[in-house]
Amino acid sequence: MGRSDRRTVLFLVLAASLALVLVVLSTACRGERQRARTGKPPVIGFSLDSLVVERWKRDVDVFTKSARDLGAEVLLEVADQDAEVQERQVRSLVEKGIDVLVIVPNDADRLSTVVSEVKARGIPVLSYDRLVRRASVDLYISFDNEKVGSLMAEAAARAVPAGGFVIINGARSDYNAVMLNRGIHQVLDPRLVSGKTRLVGEIWPDTWDSGEARLGLESVLARDRSIDAVLAGNDMLAEAVIRVLGENRMMGKVKVTGQDADLAACQRIAEGSQLATIYKPIDRLALKAAGFAVMLAKGEPVPTDATIDDGAGKVPYVRLEPVLVTRDLLKATVIKDGFHAESDVYRNVAP
Repeated sequence: MGRSDRRTVLFLVLAASLALVLVVLSTACRGERQRARTGKPPVIGFSLDSLVVERWKRDVDVFTKSARDLGAEVLLEVADQDAEVQERQVRSLVEKGIDVLVIVPNDADRLSTVVSEVKARGIPVLSYDRLVRRASVDLYISFDNEKVGSLMAEAAARAVPAGGFVIINGARSDYNAVMLNRGIHQVLDPRLVSGKTRLVGEIWPDTWDSGEARLGLESVLARDRSIDAVLAGNDMLAEAVIRVLGENRMMGKVKVTGQDADLAACQRIAEGSQLATIYKPIDRLALKAAGFAVMLAKGEPVPTDATIDDGAGKVPYVRLEPVLVTRDLLKATVIKDGFHAESDVYRNVAP
């Protein structure tokens, strides 16, 4: 063996030894950190995209109360729909010594890097309701978003057996919107092929923003007013749709669906201006997520029976069932569960 070859072998041996030392030190540091927290409340870092949509305040309240009931502390950061801000906030939470990160990402792809950094430091990550892609999170908990889309489309298709449809999707950066769209098209595509349904327009806003939805629908109406149904990505967008329809003297003639079962949406359903929404029992989601977050913080395994592809591989998935809400189903769903009070839902009309 020549001198050059011996130097190469020596370099490889030293590099392998150094890598082993770093792994041992990293493991030891994580072990010391976990031992240091023994007997102390687990600290959950909750990184939330925004509080723009009505439901998120409820998520935070139920999650925080449930986590505290389980003896955990919750540190909340809200990014106000800014991915760059959310990245900084996640790193800040890590520096504060959290034991687990719970994240509702603003951008499913952009947040991948910072989430991978968190995992590299030995901190488990729970992706709450929205999936962080290509980050191998320890757990994803959400409702079946494809089913949400299919339920919306089925309700509209029953009400409008033949006619023109418009789809207003959720934010491009939210992978839930992609899954929602997939569920919608599973129902509508066969109808489009058969000619029963005509797709007048499909809108992809950059964010969950009513203004973008409004401008998109106005643009569609400017070229084609033969619309019989609009599938909106959520109830906030559905509200913007109904306002545009009202301004164009089309309200009541066009069936509108949304999701989240916001109080205002349930009132519109009772009044007849919105056809349907999809109820996602937030209390159930937040309660389960809080329990799982505490388990992850303590290093306990979380039992799951499903996985989802995050773009790089399969991650554990706790999948909850969404529920269709129409005028006939208000009392049996959101009112029965105590999600909304009957007096609030029927504030403007008789039950």
